[in-house]
This record gives sequence, C-alpha cells and structure tokens, in this order.
Amino acid sequence: MDVISLFFLLLLAALGWYWYDSLRALEIARNAGKRACNDADVLFLDDTVASIALALVRDNSGRRVLRRTYRFEFSDTGNSRLEGQLVVLGDRIESMVMEPYRMLH
Repeated sequence: MDVISLFFLLLLAALGWYWYDSLRALEIARNAGKRACNDADVLFLDDTVASIALALVRDNSGRRVLRRTYRFEFSDTGNSRLEGQLVVLGDRIESMVMEPYRMLH
C-alpha cells in the first residue's frame, strides 16, 4: 500500500469517527434539552437541537475534546418561541442556559 492510499484510508476513518461522534453528541444534547424542558414544565419545540459552534478544548483532565454548542427552542405558553443553549464537552453536558420565561403555576 502506498502512502497516498494510507493517507486517504486514515482520512476516511477520521471522517467516520467525527460523523459518529457528532451524532452521539447531538443525541446527548437533544435528550438534555427535552429533559430540561420537561423539568421546567415548558414545551420543547420541534423536538430537535441545532449545532451553532464547535471548538477543540481541553477538559479537566487535560485531554483534548470537542466542545459543541447547540441551541433549541421552547415555549412557556404555546404562543412564544424562546431560546435555550446547551454546551456538550466530550460526552457530557457542560452548561445549559434558557431564556427567562413566565412560570404559569
């Protein structure tokens, strides 16, 4: 096997890993957004999150991991669309922020 074929094989493996890791992080973020909305008694709109940022950072143990930021929309009354943001560091939720909303209790 020549060097160019080996390079393309490694590139293909890296792209496959990135695709799989992105799907896993997206599912983690979607589940966290849905859980946060259920806990807050608001509607998780569109049942999805959207990726808005990606960065390579170090975690607490010094390993390089991807930090992905996602946004989602929720509604407190059913008539409004408010925004929330989730930050996924590796495979865990680093932070979550939701716009202020009216509590109907």
